[in-house]
Amino acid sequence: MAVEREKFYECEVKRRRVKATGGYEPFWKVKPIADALNDNDTEFRCKSCGGPLKVFRRNTENAPPPHVEHKLKSDSEYCAAGMHFLKATDGREARLSQAPVQ
Repeated sequence: MAVEREKFYECEVKRRRVKATGGYEPFWKVKPIADALNDNDTEFRCKSCGGPLKVFRRNTENAPPPHVEHKLKSDSEYCAAGMHFLKATDGREARLSQAPVQ
């Protein structure tokens, strides 16, 4: 039996922009995973809970397209977009990650 996996095709990536007073400031931008990988982005987080993500690149022809999954099961259990949260029947409330990516 195949294990069902959580897959997101869009997340937030860390970018930099020029400040009006000079220098750079970081900000988070929502992007499709394929675009983020093409742009060589390196810092990813969930757009719903801010938690860390694992990146899966497409390596073979039969593999799914590039996607991400929550690194922590606890994030998936309480993220509004998480597979474990969506399957839960105990009436839990969605929350932000306990270990958010800054």
